[in-house]
Amino acid sequence: MITIIEYDNKYQPDFYRLNIVWLDKYNLTESHDLEILNDPENTILNNGGFIWLAIAADKIVGTAAIIKESEGVFELAKMSVDEAFQGKGISKLLIEKCIEKAKQIGAKKLELFSNHQLTTALGLYEKYGFQHVTVTNSPFETADVKMEMTL
Repeated sequence: MITIIEYDNKYQPDFYRLNIVWLDKYNLTESHDLEILNDPENTILNNGGFIWLAIAADKIVGTAAIIKESEGVFELAKMSVDEAFQGKGISKLLIEKCIEKAKQIGAKKLELFSNHQLTTALGLYEKYGFQHVTVTNSPFETADVKMEMTL
């Protein structure tokens, strides 16, 4: 069984581990990623954002966050599922939690930055209604995809 819980700082090593694996695998790790992964409490939570974790058999196997960009605009970020647990619907549970929370707090738009190599993730985002837009204001050099969803 998969359970989605709110982030607690004791899970920072798991948050880091799960995200650095895919970032390094696709050669996408940047200083902005490391800043967030090393200190999610100050870079996400203390700025009005939220992080969720997926737990299976007492192990953290997935992460997702929404980061407040401006009033009513949040970035879907740091979405990751342990390779051994992929294909089990965990990413769907995480993205649904992010969209649900964004709507609950009155966000008007969700945006995300990605890379063309992440075809499975891009397909998931499209399935949930994210639309491709021109890449602007990206905090990442390697982000060649930007998507938005109006809520």
